[in-house]
Amino acid sequence: MPIYELTEYPVFPTPDLAEKDGLLAVGGDLSPQRLLLAYRMGIFPWYSEGSPIMWWSPDPRLVLFLDELHVSRSLRQFMKKNHYRITLDTTFEEVIHACAEVHTERAGDTWITREMIEAYIELHRLGFAHSVEVWFDECLVGGLYGVSLGAAFFGESMFTRMNNASKVALVKLVEQLKRWDFQFIDCQITTEHLKRLGAREIPRREFLRILKTALKRPTKKGSWRGEI
Repeated sequence: MPIYELTEYPVFPTPDLAEKDGLLAVGGDLSPQRLLLAYRMGIFPWYSEGSPIMWWSPDPRLVLFLDELHVSRSLRQFMKKNHYRITLDTTFEEVIHACAEVHTERAGDTWITREMIEAYIELHRLGFAHSVEVWFDECLVGGLYGVSLGAAFFGESMFTRMNNASKVALVKLVEQLKRWDFQFIDCQITTEHLKRLGAREIPRREFLRILKTALKRPTKKGSWRGEI
């Protein structure tokens, strides 16, 4: 199948036209209008600095259903000791920059480009992108960020600089999302780390079905700022 080249108009081809690896389209921009449309269609951007923007809708899709989160006994014991303080939307920009820095340190490169950082900071300003921060004393030692629409949370990236910090961020986010009656976290790309935490692969058609249901719920738009 051909790879679709996007124009200045915020439209996408249907996800079932994606290549086997999930690549659907290239080009376009990262405007809030286009990004939010992409998420609503089960599509997300993922590319490297210097390359065109690439849009993906993989099959299968990795999803964490909130009731299926696996918290190991050792992690439960670790969390009982209350090493960390957890906040929401306190320092989104610092979290996204830290995610980019940690991935660059580990892999020598990152998909969280300068353009991506600016785009998601704008989504945060508009009340659609959110962060979880993990603090040790007054130092930011871990966290994650993503996009919220309806009853779905689309996880983008996480980082850790101290033991279990990103895992604690995820556990606390799941607990909060359950209180708000969210349905799932879209993990996008399969990793063994997320599978060990309870995420599982589902067919794209099933993901699009549950996404459609989740989007019928009102979006919890605005700042989620506070301690959890």
